[in-house]
Amino acid sequence: MPSEARHRPFGVTRAPPDHRANRFLAALDTEDFAFLEPQLEAMILPRGTVLYEPGDPIRYTYFPHDAIVSLVDVMEDGRLAEVAMFGREGLFGLLSAFVSREAFGRYVVQIPGSASRVPLEHMHAAIQARPALQRQVLAYNEALLAQAYHTVACNAVHPVEARCCRWILSTHDRVDEDALPLTHEFLAEMLGVQRSTVSATLRGLQTSGLIEQQRGGIAVIDRAGLEHAACECYRKIRFRFEKLLPGTFAEPGSVGESQPAWPVLPAASRTKLRR
Repeated sequence: MPSEARHRPFGVTRAPPDHRANRFLAALDTEDFAFLEPQLEAMILPRGTVLYEPGDPIRYTYFPHDAIVSLVDVMEDGRLAEVAMFGREGLFGLLSAFVSREAFGRYVVQIPGSASRVPLEHMHAAIQARPALQRQVLAYNEALLAQAYHTVACNAVHPVEARCCRWILSTHDRVDEDALPLTHEFLAEMLGVQRSTVSATLRGLQTSGLIEQQRGGIAVIDRAGLEHAACECYRKIRFRFEKLLPGTFAEPGSVGESQPAWPVLPAASRTKLRR
C-alpha cells in the first residue's frame, strides 16, 4: 500500500473548514446541519491511513470532502476485496454501527484529502431528533447497499477491463481533477487481480486514448470513452445515487486557493488511526 500523504502546513491560520464540501452535509437543511455542526471536526486523511480494522469499535462517522476511502474485506491469506467506496457523496462509519458498533472490514484511505467527522453518539442523537436527517441517512444507506449489490455481481461476471473502467470512473466522480493518484498495485488490490493484469489493462486503455499513465497515477483523457468501455454496473450505481440523493454528482462550486490547517492524521502505510 502506498504511504505517500498530502502534507499541509502546521501553525498557519487559514479559512475555517467547509464541512459542506461533503454533499451529504450540503444537502441538509439549515436546522439539521446546525444540530451536527458544533460536533463536526475537520481533518486531513493521508493516503494509506487505516481508519478502522475489522471488528474495531466505531466511534466516529466520517464525511469525506475530497478524500476517498475504501471498505475492503481482508481474507485470512492477506488478500483484499473492495466492498464499497466512500467519497464526498456520503459518509461512512454508521451503517454497521447501529447495532454491533463494529467495523465490517478495513477502512483505508485510497485518495488523500480532507474530511469531517462527528462522534457516533452525536450522530445517533441527530438521527433520532431530526426526521429529515433520518430520511436522508436511510436514502444513503439504500444507495450504498445498491452499490455493494452491483459490485458483487460485477466482480463475478464482468471482465477486468470493464471493471477497471468502472472503478476509474467512480473515483473520477469523487474528485475535481483528471489526474488520479492510483498505482498499479493499489488498483490490483481493489480489483482483486494480479498487478500484471492491471498493468496490461491500463496499457490497453492508454493505447485506446482513454487514459494516460503518469508517474504515481493515471490521468483521465476521454471520460466518454471510459463510460462506453465500462460495464453496465457503473451506470446502475450512479443512477441509484442520483435517484435517492439528487445532486450527488452535481458540478462542484468554486474552491478557494487557501489550505486550512486542519489536523493531519498519521501518514504511514497501513497506519491505524487512533480512534
